[in-house]
Amino acid sequence: MLEALKEKVFRANIRLVEAGLVILTWGNASGIDRSKGLVVIKPSGVGYGELSPEKMVVVDLNGNVLEGKLRPSSDTPTHIVLYRNFEGVNGIVHTHSTWATAWAQSKLPIPSLGTTHADHFHNEIPCTRFLSEEETEENYEMNTGRAIVETFARRDYLSTPGVLVAGHAPFTWGKSVDDAVNNSIVLEEVAKMAFLTKMLKSDVETLPVYIIDKHYSRKHGKNAYYGQKETLGND
Repeated sequence: MLEALKEKVFRANIRLVEAGLVILTWGNASGIDRSKGLVVIKPSGVGYGELSPEKMVVVDLNGNVLEGKLRPSSDTPTHIVLYRNFEGVNGIVHTHSTWATAWAQSKLPIPSLGTTHADHFHNEIPCTRFLSEEETEENYEMNTGRAIVETFARRDYLSTPGVLVAGHAPFTWGKSVDDAVNNSIVLEEVAKMAFLTKMLKSDVETLPVYIIDKHYSRKHGKNAYYGQKETLGND
């Protein structure tokens, strides 16, 4: 079942380790087949060196395991809430990468201070509120997803494909699981850059909106011109 997606999700999880975003078992990646409403996700607590496509777990959007001998990631309910609410998302990544997690633990959004940030995230990368005691005690992972959705009630989740969960760590997403990994890599880098910039100049101004718009739109806008066209003409 979903063999091609299992392979992609497996590779995405390995990329997180290769990119230095995950140590031990501190992270997970998932992908969804929207036509079937099924999610493939990393098994819980399994070391990355022990992973294989066959060990990926298939769940439905109610969290029921449909295939796999191992338990799915403990963060599966968070992924499911995001898939249910963010219909344009087909891949999700969660890490405890150092620089992004430092911002999350400070309960601070990552401001857009330079064009590296603006190339990938149209606005600041927001931070959620803390969960209440009741939310933490019951359905913790599901409520984490709900807090993320709440944070994006007035934000565009596609143009800002990442979030910091207060006191916890980052989540990113994308049009594919590979895209979600790329966004996780970028988020970590801009978190580091923003931290160092703030150390050099604590009252640094955010990037002017017109520069943010220019850099984001040249990569992602209707008239984007960065990179190569997918289909080249005869010339």
